[in-house]
Amino acid sequence: MKTIIISVSHNENRIPSDTGCLPVMAGSALVNTVIPADYMRDDSGDNISYKNREYCELTALYWAWKNLDADVMGICHYRRFFASPVNRKSFLKEEEAEHLIKYYDVLLPRQRDYLLESNYSQYANAHDATDLDITRQIIAEKCPEYLEAFDNRMSMSSGHRFNMFVIKGPLADEYCTWLFDLLFELEKRRDISSEPEKNQRVYGYIAERLLDVWIDEKKLRTTDLDYIFIGREHLIKKAAALCARKLKACIKRSLRR
Repeated sequence: MKTIIISVSHNENRIPSDTGCLPVMAGSALVNTVIPADYMRDDSGDNISYKNREYCELTALYWAWKNLDADVMGICHYRRFFASPVNRKSFLKEEEAEHLIKYYDVLLPRQRDYLLESNYSQYANAHDATDLDITRQIIAEKCPEYLEAFDNRMSMSSGHRFNMFVIKGPLADEYCTWLFDLLFELEKRRDISSEPEKNQRVYGYIAERLLDVWIDEKKLRTTDLDYIFIGREHLIKKAAALCARKLKACIKRSLRR
């Protein structure tokens, strides 16, 4: 069994040697500095590397999908890596992934729970609800069988984020075909040229929400794994931002009355 889990970076971040991941420089076509020799570039072969500012880690996923051949495919980040199910302080080993994938279709990072918000309201408060509304319209047109799963996920308060997963090869092909078809259509309909820089990463953000939709409709067997965060995770800053978004949303609702 051939297993490839790529670790996506957008600059020269040294990946711990015991992760077992294949380092890929996302947006290689836009990088002005020298890319480390042990990194793969995402601008070779069939690629969308030049779209990295809008697609984030998805340019590396697209490259891996189009240019690598594996029985098991995975993606994680230079800061977030799957943890071993045996020892949560150790990185997921290749043999552990291959063992788990015998029983599950997809391995995922533990879910994020927004508690006071739905997936839809959280996105609307942090970004622009128009992104999700147009995505829903595209799903209704292209693959209406996924519409119920989309609506259900948008009403829930939890979901898998980070565009991280380990998946069986044939399913990886099926997922990427479905995902990028929707995102490329969204790109045609959504003008983000005047958006703030953060919101221009819309296609990466939307993909985070679509993974669960695809999994739910396919009724795939999944399991959640812990992940190891490299560096400092600014939880207080994130909590403050969440409170600020909630306050802003409350003020907007009050002004509409």
